[in-house]
Amino acid sequence: MPVKILMVCLGNICRSPLAEGILASKLPKDKFLVDSAGTGHWHVGRQPDERSIATALKHGIDISNQKGKHFIPDFFDEFDYIYVMDNSNYDDVIFLAKTEAHKAKVKLILEELFPDDNVDVPDPYYGLQNGFDMVYEMLDESTDILAQKLIAKHS
Repeated sequence: MPVKILMVCLGNICRSPLAEGILASKLPKDKFLVDSAGTGHWHVGRQPDERSIATALKHGIDISNQKGKHFIPDFFDEFDYIYVMDNSNYDDVIFLAKTEAHKAKVKLILEELFPDDNVDVPDPYYGLQNGFDMVYEMLDESTDILAQKLIAKHS
């Protein structure tokens, strides 16, 4: 049974689809399953933002087949790790946790780069393409560290 990792942002169209695609590209597919969801429900069933798709493609990653999902409390039992993109979404996810074990699964994705600094991945939705490029670079660096840790722990 694969180790299951969930990436979470607000709408599940910009940051978490990129994080899903980037991390999945760094992990063995037979041992790990990476998915994403949003704390908001507005984009359920829709593709990621075209700027996220284009940014991922520039780096050889195709996220165009992803479909938006809404974060639900059942995900605490379904996933082994839950990585959120910012403090606001962290609070929203923690609010839905029913146990300390559930809460322990939730971490900020940039904790891998900036331990204990509570750094957010900025939401690029209302900005220009370069915001998506910046988000990609942050997530790429953080998932390098995360992938190494996950492979070491679960191989």
